[in-house]
Amino acid sequence: MTPNESPYEGPGPYEGPGETPYQGPGEGPYVLEAHDVSVRFGGVRALTGVSLGIRPGEVCGLIGPNGAGKTTLFDVLSGIRRPDQGRLLLDGADITRRSPVWRARHGMRRTFQRQQLFGQLSVADNLLVAQEWRGGGGGLAADLVASPTRRRRERERRARGARVLADCGLAALGTAYAGGLPVGRARMVELARAVADPPRVLLLDEPASGMSAPEREQLAVVVRALAEREGCAVLLVEHNVAFVMEVCARVVVLDLGTVLAEGPAARVRADPLVREAYLGGA
Repeated sequence: MTPNESPYEGPGPYEGPGETPYQGPGEGPYVLEAHDVSVRFGGVRALTGVSLGIRPGEVCGLIGPNGAGKTTLFDVLSGIRRPDQGRLLLDGADITRRSPVWRARHGMRRTFQRQQLFGQLSVADNLLVAQEWRGGGGGLAADLVASPTRRRRERERRARGARVLADCGLAALGTAYAGGLPVGRARMVELARAVADPPRVLLLDEPASGMSAPEREQLAVVVRALAEREGCAVLLVEHNVAFVMEVCARVVVLDLGTVLAEGPAARVRADPLVREAYLGGA
């Protein structure tokens, strides 16, 4: 693969309102924005006035202790939970009331803390499932007669899935059942499935959990390539702070549902409040 080639080929995922052409890593306007987002659970404030934005080609980290509101914020961004206050924008268009399905079909992808693979399917078929929403072309009649359009699209999807598996170091596991994989490999399959249909925004919840050191290194390479070459905006939650500081150009720190610090990874690492609260002090 040459430096200018993308490991994720295939049709672009997003054709919604206000799409902004990719201008380079971390450049241009935000693709995904949260403005003054607040969420309550009864009398408990999970998020209070949280605002952030992610640009195309950027890998941004979200850190904080348990209970800081990281997963709640991911639920809001992905549409699983509506905020009690605030707005969400995708390419400048208000998506606050859009469903998770709408957001997924307009280029937003998410992985979860708990593994969500289709365990009884093969690794390759897990990636095919992620592409199936585009349809086969020609409807049921085309399926019944095995039309050329349907066969062509099937070949394209299988080829695209094979490329993604290779880029994620999973080429040898295509026929393996996903449910029998060790944790680190299963995590990588979840990432591969999330990007099988090329994303515009990728939300990764604890992607390095359970991975060995070599697997984390490979994960870092894949995430950077996806962001830099495809212009995908990546926001990841991760308790492994060293991994976040290595992979992310920018880091947001949540503390009790509010933004404690935000900025370049090196500056956040040096922030006295962050060092004391999350990085073990001096």
